[in-house]
Amino acid sequence: MLLTSIDPFVQEFERQFDRLTRSVFGATEGGQAVMPMDGIRRADEVVLRFDLPGIDPASIEVTVDRGVLSVGARREEELADDDRLFVRERVTGQFMRRVYLSEYLDSERIQADYDNGVLTLRIPVTDKAKARKIEVRGSGAKAISR
Repeated sequence: MLLTSIDPFVQEFERQFDRLTRSVFGATEGGQAVMPMDGIRRADEVVLRFDLPGIDPASIEVTVDRGVLSVGARREEELADDDRLFVRERVTGQFMRRVYLSEYLDSERIQADYDNGVLTLRIPVTDKAKARKIEVRGSGAKAISR
C-alpha cells in the first residue's frame, strides 16, 4: 500500500512555478514546444482545444495508439537568406502534446477541425459512460406504521 501526503499549498506553488518557468524559458517538454490546451466535458463528448497559431494545417498530425492521443505540429523558420534576427520570442520547430484517453471515450470517432489557429478535437463519450437513470423497484412490502 502506498500512502502519500497531499499539500495543496505545495501543489499550487509547483503549478505556479512551472507556469512561470514555461513563460520565461519557453514551454518545452522533452525539447519540444508544448501547446496550450483546454479540455471541456459535455454530456455526449469531450472537446479538446489546442492553441497552434501560425501553424500550417498540413503539418498537424493527430494519432491514437493504445489509449494515448498524440497531437504534433511544426512551425518552420520564416527568414530569408539576407535576414538578420535580432529578437526571437516565437517558438519554432516541433510541437507535441500527449493526452491519455479514458476507456469511456470513443477514439474511433474523433473529429478534428483547425480554425483561426485553434485545433479542436471532439471525442464522443461511449454509451456506457453516459449518465442514465436507474429504475428503483419496490418489493411490494409496506413500511411499518405505529
